[in-house]
Amino acid sequence: MGLAIIHSRASVGVQAPSVSVEVHISNGMPGFTLVGLPETTVKESKDRVRSAIINSNFQFPAKRITVNLAPADLPKEGGRFDLPIALGILAASEQIATDRLKNYEFVGELALSGGLRPVKGVLPAALAASKVGRHLVVPHVNGDQAALVGKEQHKSAQSLLEVCAELCGQHRLNLYQTPKRKTVEKHGRDLQDIIGQQQGKRALEIAAAGNHNLLLSCLK
Repeated sequence: MGLAIIHSRASVGVQAPSVSVEVHISNGMPGFTLVGLPETTVKESKDRVRSAIINSNFQFPAKRITVNLAPADLPKEGGRFDLPIALGILAASEQIATDRLKNYEFVGELALSGGLRPVKGVLPAALAASKVGRHLVVPHVNGDQAALVGKEQHKSAQSLLEVCAELCGQHRLNLYQTPKRKTVEKHGRDLQDIIGQQQGKRALEIAAAGNHNLLLSCLK
């Protein structure tokens, strides 16, 4: 038997209330029960979590698994709890280290392969995690949003396996950010330098946007 508690965040408008993902594994008829007022999309996470754990080369416990999303009166929706549920199962079954879990919060939807897919509401979750002094681990694609709060404090991962390696001290996660595009230097004059001539400037903009031919004529 084992018990693990993983910290996560719900998404309610612009707020990110704290959610404790409590996982208990006990002897008895194998089963997977999810409680705590979950919506349909959250209930579907059971199949995603099972496949993600197996495809990440871990063992899915053939025991009675109970997952509670607390507080129970807070509605939960989306796949954002997939990652914390999977980590809770691995921690309760003693397949990953648990001593560092208290310093982290997790959000992320799991693919059947164990990869992480983006979720909504990462920015409020990152802000809330910063206030309580925890690292928020998000999917790679959400890295830009978490970076708006703190590049050094929060982390991103591509898969469940990467997150487990971070918790076990085998791999260090960083915060992924989309490479910035190079700024194109402007040469020559700008249309803003021309005073008046609104119709002419409008014609130039349309021609440039649509790659149209253009002929300008004027009286001497």
